[in-house]
Amino acid sequence: MDLLNRIFLEPWGEMAAAPDFFLQVVWEGLVSGTLYALIALGFVLIFRSSRIFNFAQGIMVVFAALTLVGLHEMGLPAWVAVAGTLGVMFALAWTVERVVLRPLVGQPDIILFMATIGLTLFLIGFGETIFGGENRQMITRELGIPTGDFVLEPGGGLLILQQIDVTAVSVAGLLVLALLAFLNFTRMGRAVRALGDDHQAALSVGISLQTIWVLVWFIAGIIALVTGIAWGSRAGVSFALEVIAYKALPVLMLGGLESITGAIVGGLLIGVLEKIFEIYWGAPLMGGGTETWFAFVLALIVLLFRPQGLFGERIIERV
Repeated sequence: MDLLNRIFLEPWGEMAAAPDFFLQVVWEGLVSGTLYALIALGFVLIFRSSRIFNFAQGIMVVFAALTLVGLHEMGLPAWVAVAGTLGVMFALAWTVERVVLRPLVGQPDIILFMATIGLTLFLIGFGETIFGGENRQMITRELGIPTGDFVLEPGGGLLILQQIDVTAVSVAGLLVLALLAFLNFTRMGRAVRALGDDHQAALSVGISLQTIWVLVWFIAGIIALVTGIAWGSRAGVSFALEVIAYKALPVLMLGGLESITGAIVGGLLIGVLEKIFEIYWGAPLMGGGTETWFAFVLALIVLLFRPQGLFGERIIERV
């Protein structure tokens, strides 16, 4: 009975007794979930346009962040370094399309997936050769990102919001809105959607597969840079950041591999729920560390009842 109380009653009582602390936990989860969603968006965009699961999206986050820091250390002003990094990510997108993807058109999906694993290993080795393996500090202040705190007092309680986190959530929201506007209201965006809906039909009306691939890989590079700046401002920049990208996998399973809405909602859900579970159930009952596996267990449970994810389309094959 005591164990049941600790599992089912005490956590809810703690939430009700300290609502300001509960809001703090939710906010921290929302920040993490926003960044998970950004990484997942990179996966979704590339998969929708090319049916390639881009295993390299995580290392692209690290590579973009290290490039930004490296260019600034070479003496370039912060925003010039940002522009230079965007140029590097475009060059990477063009090179991947020309050297990796174009020769493999028509090959089985597993071949393309293995190619992105090879790209991951190449970027790790190339990045370590150029930037080294030590942890670096993100140029947060040089980019004009505020580093103080907002202190709110909801209902007489205390809620502390780091300005870095507020900026990250705001920029991520604007990026998502810009991406949705691009996909829905521009010619190239509609071409990306058409290619995702039906490859053969899109190619038959003159949509260039190579152009779209370069475009979506470049957009994924922009997303990687924003994510790298946000995560790097919180934890520094090193190849350890690649591990964070693995959290996008349960986000994709939860939301659906082809759904932009699913990536956003799935990221936010996982970020908030894993933080709440860690604080109110994981730490008291299991000694902590549940954030490393909670998202995968949650995604597995969802897949048992909805294999295509919450927002994925059910695929019915007629035989």
